[in-house]
Amino acid sequence: MACPSYPEIRLALFPARKMSRLIREFRPTAIHISTEGPLGIAARKFCVRYKIPFTTAFHTRFPEYVEARTNIPARYTNQIMKWFHRPSRAIMTATKSLRDELREQGFANVVTWTRGIDTDLFIPRTDKMFAHLAGPIFMYVGRVAIEKNIEAFLDLDLPGSKVVVGDGPQLDQLKARYRDVHFTGMKEGEELAQHYASGDVFVFPSLTDTFGLVILEALACGVPVAAYPVTGPLDVIGRAPVGCLDYDLQKACLGALEIDGEGCREYALDFSWETCTAMFLQNLVPFEPRDFPCWSKNVQDAVASNPS
Repeated sequence: MACPSYPEIRLALFPARKMSRLIREFRPTAIHISTEGPLGIAARKFCVRYKIPFTTAFHTRFPEYVEARTNIPARYTNQIMKWFHRPSRAIMTATKSLRDELREQGFANVVTWTRGIDTDLFIPRTDKMFAHLAGPIFMYVGRVAIEKNIEAFLDLDLPGSKVVVGDGPQLDQLKARYRDVHFTGMKEGEELAQHYASGDVFVFPSLTDTFGLVILEALACGVPVAAYPVTGPLDVIGRAPVGCLDYDLQKACLGALEIDGEGCREYALDFSWETCTAMFLQNLVPFEPRDFPCWSKNVQDAVASNPS
């Protein structure tokens, strides 16, 4: 079914029985659960029931997103997040600042797992897709949704043109309100990479993202970044001379225009898929059969006697 208030996201209804069957067929030694949604809850239930060790990932600030869409205070849904992650052997977060924030909130076993990008796809290019628009080009790429705070960018008084690449529940509303902005819709693969490389400044107005993978993709294309100094941009960019972080987003945008794109590309090369994979593997539950006999005869008998 469609996620309430976000029809682009599809949710699995009552997946516990099928999830149980899939796990029993695969017989894993340990499991990594990547979402707190229905699929993740079903996997968590199975792991807790049969004492299978598992790790989890904290990718999304669901409490803040729910509050923005429903006015339900984040402190309530945050308790659900704590319940979900409590049995996890390691809660993986994309940044050190989010790791520290979760620890302060009472989450345990929080570790860092950075993100990686395809540095062969996202590269600087000489052919520009927006040559017909007045420059400089200030660009946003990502979901077009209220939690992304895109209006903070679109309301700015900036020279040149603004481009929004992406789709989402707020797209029609923003297109009607900002008629001077160029909206391209969703792009993927090679076409997406070409759009990135056609910008002069990548604007990241979100205040709630846990990382901001699009920041790395833009940097890999040689495009400097303008953003607020919050979790995500602070961790990805920090003090590196590849972007401008300021609570005055207009000031950040204009400052980013002065940054050399070649340095942006070099900086992004440190965030490869290989580095990301190595960190993920390091965070997984160590495989020691004597410590985790989760498919011992006793567990196999228990699973067989409880097929649901």
